[in-house]
Amino acid sequence: MLCPMKKLLLPLLLCLPLLSACGSTGTTTAAITCKNYWFDTVGACLPDNWNVLDRATLDQRGVAEDTIIAFQMKDAVSGQFPTVSITREPLATVVDSATYSDATIRSVTVLPAYKLIDKKKSTIDKVATSIHVFTAQPTLSEPMRKFYQVSTVNGSIGYTVTALTPVSVSAAVENAVLAILGSMTFQGATSAGG
Repeated sequence: MLCPMKKLLLPLLLCLPLLSACGSTGTTTAAITCKNYWFDTVGACLPDNWNVLDRATLDQRGVAEDTIIAFQMKDAVSGQFPTVSITREPLATVVDSATYSDATIRSVTVLPAYKLIDKKKSTIDKVATSIHVFTAQPTLSEPMRKFYQVSTVNGSIGYTVTALTPVSVSAAVENAVLAILGSMTFQGATSAGG
């Protein structure tokens, strides 16, 4: 059902030096100034200080086709640019969002130096899911990273939104990341682009 975790994390790791789409969330965050961003059938809240890395940009960086869009914070944090990517995969068997989310969470627990930080309840279009927060060091030549990940199903397609930050970030950066993840929606998109 799920592609190997390396395939989910590779887009973020490749975009790291460079790297939101607004719905409902069960997560409380400080007020974030953002605008609605739509790509194909996926929408989210894009904070003012984040850029879009579209498919053409991702292709230039060699990112796998299952990554449909990525976002990068304009300002570096501890020498790194926080990133968020959205991947999608067709599912051979239709499953509910909770099952897909649990499978995604299990798939990352094998990453080197994996450590669970938190599992926050969230909703995407009124469907319960979880934001999984963890640290890991998928590439030994790179520093330990903090990941925020939420997965859901829309029809027969599985979607995973993964944010990658330094291990320690300010509340403002974390709130921006959670705003992006918590705002993912499939309702209201009529055209691609923001």
